[in-house]
Amino acid sequence: MSPEARLPQPSLCLTGLSLLLSLVPTGLGMEVMAPPIISALNGTSVKLSCTFNSCYKVENKQFSLNWTYQECKNCSEELFLQFRMKIMNKQLDRFGNRVEFTGNPTKNDVSFTLNNVQLEDEGTYNCYVLNPPDRQRGHASISLKVLTKEPPKRDSTVAVIVGASVGGFLAVVILVLMVVKCVRRKKQQRLNTDDQKTEEEGKTDGEGNPEEGTK
Repeated sequence: MSPEARLPQPSLCLTGLSLLLSLVPTGLGMEVMAPPIISALNGTSVKLSCTFNSCYKVENKQFSLNWTYQECKNCSEELFLQFRMKIMNKQLDRFGNRVEFTGNPTKNDVSFTLNNVQLEDEGTYNCYVLNPPDRQRGHASISLKVLTKEPPKRDSTVAVIVGASVGGFLAVVILVLMVVKCVRRKKQQRLNTDDQKTEEEGKTDGEGNPEEGTK
């Protein structure tokens, strides 16, 4: 095999790098992370991975999850899997009983597996997560592509090594950003609580002692 054949394809490297960069938190709200594109071979099973970051412990009584399906960009979303205290599958005709929840919300994993993938399963899968006291609902989308035959194999050893190195670095970055985010959020909550207490004390001092006013 020639040296050129062993080199990673540029498109493969760029795709992997784009995927890794998409996992980096961009704000102070809840982050929901999922690969933008997943390919599956017709007739096989595929895991649609979705994870989230939250500064708060998951409580089943408050935590909520919705998975929806869109056949096309402008099509309406169809709810097919929901978590409210427990997992509830909405048995859409297109999926039947082929949807299996394989995540664990207490471990920040809300993935599911789609068994016996069909060509008509292609489309966009939306993952919505809410974990109070987080006020904003997080969202991520996955575009599922169904293949009729296996793609040609490539020697992507170098690409895997590069991807692993970049992935390890980004994992550290994500961890640091999450720690900073949680520290800021908890500090802001303490400031809000202190301001509220100061305001209440000010109101009390302003009212004064009724007996002093009559002297």
